[in-house]
Amino acid sequence: MTIRGGGSRNGVGASDIPLDPRDPHAERVRATRGLARPEGVRSVAVIGGGIAGLTAAVALAERGVSVHLLEAQAQLGGRVRSWPLEDGRNMSRGFHAFFRQYYNLRALLRRVDPALHQLVPVADYPLRTACGVTDSFAAIPRTPPFNLVGFVWRSPTFPLVALTQVDIATALELIRVEFPQILQEDTGESAADFLDRLRFPDGARHLALEVFARSFFADPREFSARELVTMFHTYFTGSAEGLLFDVPREAYSEALWSPLGEYLDHLGAEVRCQTTVQRLTRLPPGSEAAWRVEYDGGVLDVDAVVLAADPRQARRLVAGVPALAEDGEAAVDEGLRRLQEQVLPRRNAPPFAVLRLWLDTQVAPERPAFMGTSGYELLDNVSVLERYEHTARVWARAHGGSVVELHGYALPAETPVTGDADPGTPEAGPGRRVRDRLVAELHHVYPETRDAGIVAEELLIDDDCGLADTTPWNEQPGVSTGVPGLVLAGDWIRCEYPVALMERAATTGFQAANELLSAWGVTGHDLWSPPLRGLLRRRLRPSRRGPR
Repeated sequence: MTIRGGGSRNGVGASDIPLDPRDPHAERVRATRGLARPEGVRSVAVIGGGIAGLTAAVALAERGVSVHLLEAQAQLGGRVRSWPLEDGRNMSRGFHAFFRQYYNLRALLRRVDPALHQLVPVADYPLRTACGVTDSFAAIPRTPPFNLVGFVWRSPTFPLVALTQVDIATALELIRVEFPQILQEDTGESAADFLDRLRFPDGARHLALEVFARSFFADPREFSARELVTMFHTYFTGSAEGLLFDVPREAYSEALWSPLGEYLDHLGAEVRCQTTVQRLTRLPPGSEAAWRVEYDGGVLDVDAVVLAADPRQARRLVAGVPALAEDGEAAVDEGLRRLQEQVLPRRNAPPFAVLRLWLDTQVAPERPAFMGTSGYELLDNVSVLERYEHTARVWARAHGGSVVELHGYALPAETPVTGDADPGTPEAGPGRRVRDRLVAELHHVYPETRDAGIVAEELLIDDDCGLADTTPWNEQPGVSTGVPGLVLAGDWIRCEYPVALMERAATTGFQAANELLSAWGVTGHDLWSPPLRGLLRRRLRPSRRGPR
């Protein structure tokens, strides 16, 4: 399908970008209609240049808003950025899958790549246990319920006799979902408790469900059942887009984020990297602006703020917002108090590790571009980068080797953080233990790597991801804050649609921009969502998707 509108350089919106949802039940969410651009000059500071901040900045700049994007790192892209190393190599924060259900993220990327040529499909998404049993999604039908039947029929981890052990009432919860009701009814159950109720066989539990939990950098005992059910609906039982995905054909920043930075420059936005925001202050009524943003090197006075920083920095900034003074005394500020009650208790997920190895010999040719693993101490997935990334392919051909990346989610809380400032390889200590354990588990998964020499390596350990914990949905911060002129965006922000990870970042980025645009009487950006109802609910009522 194609929605009417201009090209990617003409100030269009998400609703104007060509989309082709395979799923006939995908739903279009209409934005408020109004003016083409604000009356008078409106200025916004967007704090954070990850997916959420980039999305909000683009959405606002396309409507004629004066945008100032402030990013603490040297590159745009946030937790999906990459950076150059010596000898033509590069490093990133690990593998990210661009699923076909990521409608709003793809709409953002189409601003600079209308046909999405920078994304290439991955043929399969195998999942393997430590004992060698492997599941594959390549030959499974994509349309519910045939995908679920196909998975059970073909899966070596889900013997048909195990169906008699599954708790039917709990299983029905996976296909009777309706959004946002399921979120609003959240009682704070953990994913582990839900899986216990479900009584899936152990193998299927690890491969089909716990892999979802760990992709949030979380142990299933701390991960929300709400998020688990949402992901299962979005990627499996509720969407016809399937579980296969695309990946960038080049390093993240080069392929995706630098072009969007240039696009923002084309729209007249100011983009400042390596800029840390120190403080947010609301200006008194009657001031020419509403907010003051203090950063290292300057001050911005703006009409509104989109706070799209990582969770830790967002908590710091929200905690530091002073109440407005009124007649020399602090005014009672219920909106700010409520926002701080929602934001400040949020926790970060446990540390994660990314180890990239440049090997002097090739891995076996049958190795997939990406494989998820389960049952290992640290290893959660393995990527062979030359299968899809151009820079890695060039290096591998020149050296007759392979570029392999190992990812470990939810490490022990005491694991030291190295960050991404060229950490190299730790010589000793817990960081060295993480590195050595990941390498040993690679040797178990791909035995041919045991004799490979390591030409170069980079280890990153960080802990800046939000934890999708069991806090009830209604108690978590949303895009709207109750504080005039301040909105939130990010993958850790509450969203009423069945979206997660990168797609939640993009969706809340559009929502944050839409809220500000609506307050100024300006047309927002339409959004798309995977189906809002599970299979059983869908049969009872037709899709509510709006006209196209």
